[in-house]
Amino acid sequence: MKTDTMRDFAVTIAWKMWGMPYIWGGDDPIDGYDCSGLAIEILKSVNLLPRKGDWTADGLYKMFNSKPVTIAKPGCLVLWGNPRKTHIEFVIREGFTIGASGGGSRTMTREDAIRQNAYVKIRPIATRSTPSALVDPFEENL
Repeated sequence: MKTDTMRDFAVTIAWKMWGMPYIWGGDDPIDGYDCSGLAIEILKSVNLLPRKGDWTADGLYKMFNSKPVTIAKPGCLVLWGNPRKTHIEFVIREGFTIGASGGGSRTMTREDAIRQNAYVKIRPIATRSTPSALVDPFEENL
């Protein structure tokens, strides 16, 4: 599959996750996702990550930090936290990310997520603090 086709497919998959509950450590479409679980599922869906494996936001950054970019286009990963990356979101369209947020380590059930308003949200990048990193997992290595 060509890189642009994979990128478009990943964005399509990401849109379908909008509104799912945030669950700490979550990595599946039935129970819900945390920030890295959501990014992992999107990247696994287009074969940019192996089927088996689990990574934190920092682990995903380390995996793709050789592909930094300065402009956030669809398919890029936006990360926050310095030096350790503690939050990750996926660029869904220019200027906007999709990410699992609003919860934390006490968000273990769907009821917790509802009570805490924690779910997969689409937000303008500009409404958050300045990202610490921006990488493009779809970029071809030179």
